[in-house]
Amino acid sequence: MGLWSFVKDAGSSLFGSKAEAAEAPEAAAAKEEALKKEVEKLGLDAKDVSIKVDGDTVKLSGTAATPEEQEKVILAVGNVEGVAKVEAEMPAAAPEPVFHTVKKGDTLSAIAKATLGNANRYPEIFEANKPMLKHPDKIYPGQVLRIPQK
Repeated sequence: MGLWSFVKDAGSSLFGSKAEAAEAPEAAAAKEEALKKEVEKLGLDAKDVSIKVDGDTVKLSGTAATPEEQEKVILAVGNVEGVAKVEAEMPAAAPEPVFHTVKKGDTLSAIAKATLGNANRYPEIFEANKPMLKHPDKIYPGQVLRIPQK
């Protein structure tokens, strides 16, 4: 079981206002449904993944079709405003995922140079984060990105 941290105040706003997002017990089911719809909207294969919300932590049980899909599901639910942590299983044979939190001034080229050793490998990071990323220039501070390990 892995535990990944996210920037709670960054990401898509799926839960309404911050006051609404703070209501834990009665809103947990609505938050879970919103996260499931977000994963479906992105076209991720997560039919065997169960999503539970406990305060600002999302717990995923089960695994997606592939380790890459599982990492994308983790990112899809973690990059939502109000989510601080994601707890999830990874397939037994899968390597530990490598994630990068975007800082102010980061570009995919700079991230590629820092994590993959070559700025020209930024398309690999972009492709590894589709469908969450729609354009290589549309990243924001606090967003967590998947770094491909090839």
